Amino acid sequence: MPKPTSGMPPYAPYPGYGETARGGWATWQHPSGTTVMVLGILSLVFCGLLGPVAWIMGNRAMREISQRSGTCTNQSQIVAGRICGMIASAILALGLVGLILLVAAGS
Repeated sequence: MPKPTSGMPPYAPYPGYGETARGGWATWQHPSGTTVMVLGILSLVFCGLLGPVAWIMGNRAMREISQRSGTCTNQSQIVAGRICGMIASAILALGLVGLILLVAAGS
């Protein structure tokens, strides 16, 4: 009795660079995604000094994402944390300028 076939080849073809055996692109998560997001939120809520740290770590992570093939599933986390870090850095800079002007006006 002949073996029934499903129309699929008996083996999966060797995937190309960055592709999975099913033909889609590989997905991955950047290990710093959650850290950048948490630092960005904390810089807005509690400590503005964490803003530049979130901004720098977010820039580094985005550079690594652009160099690697496949789809990064937590890229939006990194972008949000990086933007929060930018906003917190701007607030910190404005606060420092205001403090300097206040001290200069008082003397």
